[in-house]
Amino acid sequence: MEARLLESVFPTDTNPRGNLFGGTLVSWMDKAAGFAAMRRSRTVVVTAAIEDIAFSVPIVVGEIVEVNARVVSVGRTSMRVRVDVSKENPITGTSELCTVGHFTMVAMGPDGKPTPVPPED
Repeated sequence: MEARLLESVFPTDTNPRGNLFGGTLVSWMDKAAGFAAMRRSRTVVVTAAIEDIAFSVPIVVGEIVEVNARVVSVGRTSMRVRVDVSKENPITGTSELCTVGHFTMVAMGPDGKPTPVPPED
């Protein structure tokens, strides 16, 4: 199961050098991971863990950020979601992979406790 977000980088999303705040990007990544996991489990999910994320390519004001999340494995109550982040210059159309992260999402039942992820249809 997958989910995709598109975001535009505004000055309020950046530091004084015009680079996207890392925390803002992680928030976007977490949101996409959650959407992909909810689509797979058809339940509410919570973030249990985020593996190390390296900000190796700066993203600047005016660029479009594409966040692609894909469930790569499923446990009993958890799902591992790979999140790829690319930036695109909207004028030239050039794009570049900026970072990759892995998120562990847990399916939650109505009682607020982890619940089994159903098998795929």
